[in-house]
Amino acid sequence: MRKGGGKPKGPLRTIEVRPTMNSEIRHPSVRVSIPPATGVGKDEILGVLPIATALQKANDMKVDLILVSESGDIPVCKLVEYTKWRYMQEKKAKNLKKNSKSTEVKEIKMSYKIDVGDLKVRQKNCLKFLRSGNRVKLNIQFKGREQSHMDLGFELLDRFMTAPDLEEWGAMEGKPKKEGRGISVMVAVRQERLKRVREEEKALSRKKKKEDKAKAQAAEEEGGNAGEEEEAGTPTINLEEEGDDEEIDVAKETGGEKDQLLNELF
Repeated sequence: MRKGGGKPKGPLRTIEVRPTMNSEIRHPSVRVSIPPATGVGKDEILGVLPIATALQKANDMKVDLILVSESGDIPVCKLVEYTKWRYMQEKKAKNLKKNSKSTEVKEIKMSYKIDVGDLKVRQKNCLKFLRSGNRVKLNIQFKGREQSHMDLGFELLDRFMTAPDLEEWGAMEGKPKKEGRGISVMVAVRQERLKRVREEEKALSRKKKKEDKAKAQAAEEEGGNAGEEEEAGTPTINLEEEGDDEEIDVAKETGGEKDQLLNELF
């Protein structure tokens, strides 16, 4: 019997795929740019440089020359430390994964004899699913002899999508069709409406960040002005009052005429 088969023991090794960089670049000329220090904003474009000049520039700045694109006529490279570039790529991938929502298919079931109130509830739920970016499957169910009224099911689906918000957010993918003992149709979100909402959310987020930044700057300036006023303030003068219980030498003050002064007083 053969031994040693099966899965290898121990943790699996992860092999890092490194980009082409530094002396590995074989192109005669490259388009060079420098990313911002914070990782946010536009790159500083240095233009098209010979590979020798670009490598010398990387050596002077003590960074790496990383090849990021070979699709154009002239390859594109960035002057950045490899560890920092890898961190920025991982951060970008995390943000994309966080912002992208997986599309799901939600199903809404109802009867062709549904009440007006229940119909509005299902329309509201459908709108909520569409705003979340999901597709919705509308299913009209028939039982027994109800199958002879299929035409009422088609009319219900048309009436279902006449709600103003639903017309704005969703659209049927094709025409309703029979499916077993019922009628179903898929409703997809209108991408232009979803894109407009996300742009509005981004605009509000940018506006809030600007307001917070302005408040922080105002608070910092106010604190600095308060410190300057304390330094430039008038000094406090403490005046010492003479005590009321201090003894007074009457003879000394009157030049020896103590008795005469007392007689005049009393």
